Amino acid sequence: MSVYESIIKGLSEAVEYEKGSGKARITKCTVNPAPEFTSQEIKDIRLSFGMTQLTFAEVMGVSVKTVEAWEAGTNKPIGSARRFLGVLKAEPELLSRVNIISA
Repeated sequence: MSVYESIIKGLSEAVEYEKGSGKARITKCTVNPAPEFTSQEIKDIRLSFGMTQLTFAEVMGVSVKTVEAWEAGTNKPIGSARRFLGVLKAEPELLSRVNIISA
């Protein structure tokens, strides 16, 4: 099936569902809140990788000033940074596995 045909099929299914004559797949899930981290926990995560603040900032996609502020407790990570910190804490091998770092 071509991309065009797939799109047309999906749109047709959506129209049928909207009219009440089609079935839709419904998946329910619960999204857990992003974890919060203390300044010490952030520093501990960074040090567990043996990284400088500069290298950790590059991994996180933020400035070194941001990492400094997190570790000083001046600022707290928000949104995707909190989520990514949680992933790094739970799955430390992720950085190597997805080629963010190479040892």
